[in-house]
Amino acid sequence: MVTAAHSRPRPRTSPRAAVRHLGPNWYASVMGTAIVANAGVALPGAVPGLRTACAAVWALSLLMLAALLAARAAHWLHHRDQARAHLLDPAVAPFHGCLSMALLAVGAATVLVGRDWIGLGAAVALDAVLFAAGTATGLAAAVAIPYLMVVRHEVTADQASPVWLLPVVAPMVAAAVGPLLVPHLPPGQARQTLLYGCVALFGVSLLATLVLLPLVFARLVTGPPLPLALTPTVFLVLGPLGQSTTAVNAFADAADGLLPAPFDRGFAVFAVVYGVPVLGFALLWLALAAALVARARRAGMGFAMTWWAFTFPVGTCATGAAALGRHTGLTAYAWLATGLFALLVTAWAVALTHTARGLLDGRLLAAPR
Repeated sequence: MVTAAHSRPRPRTSPRAAVRHLGPNWYASVMGTAIVANAGVALPGAVPGLRTACAAVWALSLLMLAALLAARAAHWLHHRDQARAHLLDPAVAPFHGCLSMALLAVGAATVLVGRDWIGLGAAVALDAVLFAAGTATGLAAAVAIPYLMVVRHEVTADQASPVWLLPVVAPMVAAAVGPLLVPHLPPGQARQTLLYGCVALFGVSLLATLVLLPLVFARLVTGPPLPLALTPTVFLVLGPLGQSTTAVNAFADAADGLLPAPFDRGFAVFAVVYGVPVLGFALLWLALAAALVARARRAGMGFAMTWWAFTFPVGTCATGAAALGRHTGLTAYAWLATGLFALLVTAWAVALTHTARGLLDGRLLAAPR
């Protein structure tokens, strides 16, 4: 027999109330979806149906981005107290860097595969808008969030978390995807300015990451274990590693035929000299992160939105490996990119399924305990 408690319908939540606890971390789902399309088309060889599947994933990421932008706008409009609380919460504030990376990832996928559905002209125009907005918000987050950490957030060294990397990684994503627009600018100064601007963004993010990463690693080694729900965030360290490898290879592609000698060849050499050791360290960190997550899973770690950390960082390593395969000619990198892409698709499918379930039953939009 079904009891009255179970037969009673679930109370409906108004759209306004539903977005009260919708934090900036939700943009990670857009990033994790768009990177599937970006990494898929970067793989070597022609896999039947893969490009069409990537285009479908791009369309999904674009719809998710539009929905989240509307929902987050409603959040700021109707729940400004909660929005301000998110900015002042040191555990939530770094996630504001995800907005920039979501815009940039979807923009890159638009040029790479979205053009198959909407045409090259529309794809370039949309990517230009998303790139400009993503770069601006990324730079703003890279300054504003560390500023808040210094003057408003009361944090100590034992509270360092891989999440701290999110605001400063956003400019690296802009650096990696910006070269896609170089061929669509007028020849000469415009193209060179964009390329060198992307190199500057690379430097901004790389140096900031080198400042923060030792704090994160020291906390992991000397501090208590991360809470179970936060353990997947150790994968975030892969983001700046894989994305910077992707970026330097994108510079080499764009510089060929654009910059005078020896700078054109210099970028090609730097892509390999930098990318090979950094991607090697990324694989070391991937093994460490996987071991930590397996330990947390055995301890009872359940699904949380932090599981999206398994997607975008792994995807950047896949694009970096594919790019190194092109520039070195080594099939080992092609196989590595394929393996990382398989891992990415698996993680994405799991995170997307759990997120859909959590949305349908209302758990993910409920107030945090």
